[in-house]
Amino acid sequence: MRFTSTSRGARLARRLVSHRLNDWGHDYTTPVNETLTLITAELTANAVRHGHVPGRDFHVQLTLTEGTFRIEVTDTRTEKQPPTNPPATDSLSESGRGMLLVATLADDWGVSPRRAAPGKTVWADPGTVKRSV
Repeated sequence: MRFTSTSRGARLARRLVSHRLNDWGHDYTTPVNETLTLITAELTANAVRHGHVPGRDFHVQLTLTEGTFRIEVTDTRTEKQPPTNPPATDSLSESGRGMLLVATLADDWGVSPRRAAPGKTVWADPGTVKRSV
């Protein structure tokens, strides 16, 4: 789904993922829902903050294949890549922990070039999950 590259767009994307997971049988308070919602929040906030190009939106895709979820956030800014190894931040810093959280919560994550247009897709696989219903 496509969202405006604003804090409101990031919030709506996070809520959509949480609602979709609930519809798929992973209630709002389950670890699966909470983990994927947090990863989505961090990736979409980064898309808005670091991947924003005026007049361009970002895209979110949530997939479930063979028991494994994947969240993908695509923006239009190729040159702003997340660090491969997120650094530890100063304990007094108010920002800079997003990709560290993603790296901690996901089994795997990475960056891929955007297909057919400028930009990138940052993806995260939080691992295999079991249905909570």
